[in-house]
Amino acid sequence: MKAYLDPLLAPWRGLPPNLRGIVWITLGSVAFALNDVLIKTLGRSIDALELALFRYSVGVVILSPLFWRAGISGLKTRRLGLHATRLVIASIAQVGTLVSVINLPLASATSLSFSRIVFTTIVAIVLLREAVTRQRWWATGFGFVGVIVMLRPGPDGIDPIAIVAVGAAMSFAVANVMIRMLASTEPAVRILFYYHIGGVLVFLVPAILVWRSPVGIEWPMAAGIGLLTTLGMIAFVRGFAVGEASVIGPMEYTRLVYAALLGLLIFGESPDLWTLLGAAIIVASTTYLARVEAKAARKPG
Repeated sequence: MKAYLDPLLAPWRGLPPNLRGIVWITLGSVAFALNDVLIKTLGRSIDALELALFRYSVGVVILSPLFWRAGISGLKTRRLGLHATRLVIASIAQVGTLVSVINLPLASATSLSFSRIVFTTIVAIVLLREAVTRQRWWATGFGFVGVIVMLRPGPDGIDPIAIVAVGAAMSFAVANVMIRMLASTEPAVRILFYYHIGGVLVFLVPAILVWRSPVGIEWPMAAGIGLLTTLGMIAFVRGFAVGEASVIGPMEYTRLVYAALLGLLIFGESPDLWTLLGAAIIVASTTYLARVEAKAARKPG
């Protein structure tokens, strides 16, 4: 099989690494945007807890060949407590993300989700004791301004769903930093195993309590949530594996464009001026953060 595939893949492998990374990130962004469309559509009649169970269950099926290849010895861990802690935090973030996508315009939910990159700086300081330069502080503060602009507190208060979206972004920031803590001893397949198997166990009983069986086309759509999420994750991992983060990272923001277009075409949503302004501020600050991190990583010593 490899002998047949090599000639077909040769042109792809001949492309510059950053270009291949950009393609992977773009494909992942499209997958996540389409996934949000499925979530928003099914969320009208199916509870977020049930959708979360589909997301993790399908992920287990897709990733099971990797788990099988790793074997018992490859999946054993001495850091079960840290895996469990990350699972709980990520599960909370997952439900918050589902709720925000179902109830907010797609462009707003997507924009607020990007604030996790801003929160990651703060979390890394607390959990990893990372040193933070003045540039990172300014960029982080600027990103928080974008979050506040999107939340736009006023006389009528703040949309509680928007607060849920920000809380989900904060939780994912913690979970993502915990991956870096685990990575010192745990291979990627082991992290994925405990996250996905644990996700099924966490959401199984809550999903049963609110269960409404999908009907007709809802079944493949529900499966599509797990499929697109897993494919998006794989595409992002491959993208960052071959390309420079400072070059390919900003391509993730194309997801905003897809979210806005799909929201307009499918759900008739039009992002308002405050959403666009807040999103622009968040994108600018996180792009700058990525470049600062890339420069720091290239410095010797």
